[in-house]
Amino acid sequence: MAILESTIAPSSDAFKANRDGMLALISRMRALEERTRAASAAAKDRFHKRGQLLPRERVALVLDPGSPFIELSTLAGYMFDVPDADKSVPGGGVIAGIGFVSGVRCMVSANDSGIDAGALQPYGLVQELALENGLPYVQLVESAGANLLRYRVEDFIRGGNIFRNLARLSAAGLPVVTVTHGSSTAGGAYQTGLSDYIVMVRGRTRAFLAGPPLLKAATGEIATEEELGGAEMHTSISGLGDYLAEDDRDALRIARDIMANLEWDRPKPADATFKPPRYDAEELLGLMAMDHKRPVDMRQAIARFVDDSDFTEFGANYGPATVCGHARIEGQAIGIITNNGPLDVPGANKATHFIQACCQSRTPLLYLNNTTGYMVGKAYEEAGMIKHGSKMIQAVTSATVPQITIYCGASFGAGNYGMCGRGFHPRFCFSWPNAKTAVMGGEQAAETMAIVTEAAALRRGKPVEKEKLDAMKAQIIGVFDGQMDVFSTSARVLDDGVIDPRDTRSVLAEVLAICREAEARIPQRMQFSVARP
Repeated sequence: MAILESTIAPSSDAFKANRDGMLALISRMRALEERTRAASAAAKDRFHKRGQLLPRERVALVLDPGSPFIELSTLAGYMFDVPDADKSVPGGGVIAGIGFVSGVRCMVSANDSGIDAGALQPYGLVQELALENGLPYVQLVESAGANLLRYRVEDFIRGGNIFRNLARLSAAGLPVVTVTHGSSTAGGAYQTGLSDYIVMVRGRTRAFLAGPPLLKAATGEIATEEELGGAEMHTSISGLGDYLAEDDRDALRIARDIMANLEWDRPKPADATFKPPRYDAEELLGLMAMDHKRPVDMRQAIARFVDDSDFTEFGANYGPATVCGHARIEGQAIGIITNNGPLDVPGANKATHFIQACCQSRTPLLYLNNTTGYMVGKAYEEAGMIKHGSKMIQAVTSATVPQITIYCGASFGAGNYGMCGRGFHPRFCFSWPNAKTAVMGGEQAAETMAIVTEAAALRRGKPVEKEKLDAMKAQIIGVFDGQMDVFSTSARVLDDGVIDPRDTRSVLAEVLAICREAEARIPQRMQFSVARP
C-alpha cells in the first residue's frame, strides 16, 4: 500500500479563498442549469393541458427509479442562442445523459420541447459517446425541426451528423429506440425514421417532411397535420410507426418494455469490498487555486477520490513534475497521469512509458489536466523536447485502453494534446468549474504579438506607437480570456460537461464501469442499418 498523506491546511486563508472561488463558480453553473430547467418548466401548464408530460418528466419516467444518471453537456450552446449572458438558455435544446432503462445502461436523449419547441441543434456528440461505449440509444423526440429565425447554414450541414450517427448506431448492433411524443418535422422526421423501434402517441405524434404551411407553399396541397403524419396513419398505413401508445406515459412504458425484452447484458453488481478515500471530498473545493499560475500538488486531489487514498506512484523521482501511478476507484483499476507543473523531457518520457505499461495490462487511463504546456527554451530544445513530447502524443493517440480526461486546472498549448485533450477523443472528457483551456495564456499571447509587432516596425524603420501597442495587447488578452473558461469551452461542447469536484469519484466510478462493460460487449453488427415496410 502507498497511502497518500494529506498536506493541505483547510483553515488557511489560501484554502478558504480557493474554496470560496470554486463555490462561486459552482453556484454560477447551477444557476445556469436552473435557468434552463425553469425555461422548460414554464411550459408545464400548456403541456399538461394537452395531456403531455414535460421533457424532464419523460426522462424521469423512462429511467429506472433511483438509478444513477450522468447528465451531459448542460452548458452546451451557452450564449450561442442569444449573446446576452443574462438571457441565454444553455443546454442546446437537449436533455442527454447515461442511465438505466429496464436494467440496461443506455444513452438517453430528449428534445427539450419546452424551449423553442425543441428546435434541433447541430450537436451529435452524445450519439458518438453511445457508439464508442456500446450503448443502446433511447431518444424522446418532439422537435419542430430547425429554428428558421436563427438559421445558419453551418448548423444545417453539421446537423447531418445526427442522422448519420443514428444509422451508424443501428448498423453497429446498438438498438435505437424512439418515442415520438409530438412533432418530428422536416429534417427532424429522420430522427424518427432512422430508428429500430418507433413508438408513437395517438393524437399527438406528427411526423412529416413538410408540415401543412410548407406543403401548401411548395405544392399548393392542403392537408391536416393528422392526415399528413399522425400516429394512426403511420402505424397503420405508412408503416413508419411500430407501436401506438395512448399517451406519453403509455409510450414510455412501451419503450421500457422494448428494452426489458432485449437480449442484452445487464451490469453485474460491483465489488463492494473497496474502501472510500481517507480524506473528505469537500476538501477538493479548496485545493485548486483560481490563479492557474499557482502550483498545486495534484496528489492531494488524487487522495480525495481514489480507494483508501492508495496511490502507487510510478517513477516518482524521474520527471517529478509529471505524476503517474496506479490506483482504484470503487475497486476498478486505473492509471493516472497528472501534472504538478509544465511537461519536461523526463516527464514526457515517463508518461509515454506509463501509457505503454497500462496498455499492456489493459488498465484504463485518467488524465488530470493541470499544466501550462511543454517546457520551452534553448536547453529544452537541445534536450529534444519536441521529439520526446511527440512520443508522448503518439502514445496518447495510439493507446489501446479507454482514456478519460478531466480538466482540473490549466490545459495550455501542446500540453492539452499530450494530456489527451478533446481533440484526441478520450472516451469521456469532463471539466472542473475552474478549468482554463487555451493555446496559451492571454498575457503571453499579447506579449508575443507585441514583440512581433515591434520587430516589424523596426524593420520598416517606423516608430512604435505605445498607445496602439497597449490597445492591441488589451484586445488580445480580452479575446483569450473570454474563451478559456468552462462557460466558453463547455458551451462549445469541448467537453462532456462540467462536474462539481466533489462528484469526481462517483462520476469516474460510473464511466469506468461503462468502459469496462463496453470492452466486454460484442454487439451483433449488421451490414445494413434499418429495414422498414
